[in-house]
Amino acid sequence: MRPLTVIRAEAPDAIAPDGSEVRILAVGDRGSMAEFTLPPGAISKAVAHHGVEELWCITHGEGRMWRRIGETEDIVTLRPGVSVAIPAGARFQFRNDGSAPLRCIGVTMPPWPGMDEAYETTGLW
Repeated sequence: MRPLTVIRAEAPDAIAPDGSEVRILAVGDRGSMAEFTLPPGAISKAVAHHGVEELWCITHGEGRMWRRIGETEDIVTLRPGVSVAIPAGARFQFRNDGSAPLRCIGVTMPPWPGMDEAYETTGLW
């Protein structure tokens, strides 16, 4: 049985395929939650997901996210309180434009299946 309560770890549990630090939070049967952190000045690798959808809420820092869904592209300013959806198959990349870590809480549906879920793609930065 999965733990019903999780305390955020100080050290990362993993490095995501995009290069951000991952701290695993609660995991359920239909979704998983993690905190993603990108250091000041860092730019993630551009990736897409085969089958999971993610919902992010920025909790700390500032930056930008580029998304391409089919032929539609956008760039979103990231700051605390902004939330974004990343549909399955969307190409995306994010960057930390500030002097503090950029942190977000992300929910993945269905739960993150493993590192082969994401694949590198061409990004904006």
